[in-house]
Amino acid sequence: MRSYEHTFIARQDLSPQQAQALADSYAGVITEHGGEVTKNEYWGLRNLAYRIKKNRKGHYLHLNLRAPSAAVDELERQERLSDDVIRYLTVRVDELDDSPSIIMQVRSSREERSRRPHDDGPRRHDGERRPHDDDGGPRRHEGERRPHDGDRPRRSAEPRPTESRPAEPTDGEASGEAAGDDQ
Repeated sequence: MRSYEHTFIARQDLSPQQAQALADSYAGVITEHGGEVTKNEYWGLRNLAYRIKKNRKGHYLHLNLRAPSAAVDELERQERLSDDVIRYLTVRVDELDDSPSIIMQVRSSREERSRRPHDDGPRRHDGERRPHDDDGGPRRHEGERRPHDGDRPRRSAEPRPTESRPAEPTDGEASGEAAGDDQ
């Protein structure tokens, strides 16, 4: 049996559970036709590069298959008939990689970064937060008011006086003077 990597995009209005159920049903098609699914990954709801059938996003699902070509043909036929599948791609590979795909590796490293302890901002030397850091706004001294429209000076309707500068000679004027000096 040949090895294939099969990725398909499901509509954005499906829930992640429905998209996963769709992948499971397609895995059932492969097993019915004498193949096996070695990996089933849900890559998540991702943005599409361009609109496809009025969708801007799609649920990406990836399957690693060992199956005869007739099973892959039947899988693709059922995906063409389904309204839930936007696009699909099947690639024949020499051997299947059982480790998580690069998409899943990036996702797991992103989750690890989010689990790290974060610095919550400035603290006093004893580890307590400063009281004025809790409001999230700019720091102010006690009794200082926040400016609002009533405190700002109003602009007058009179035009501002402009400074008058002497006009600088242009290139044509400068060359004319030089020509007059020679004669």
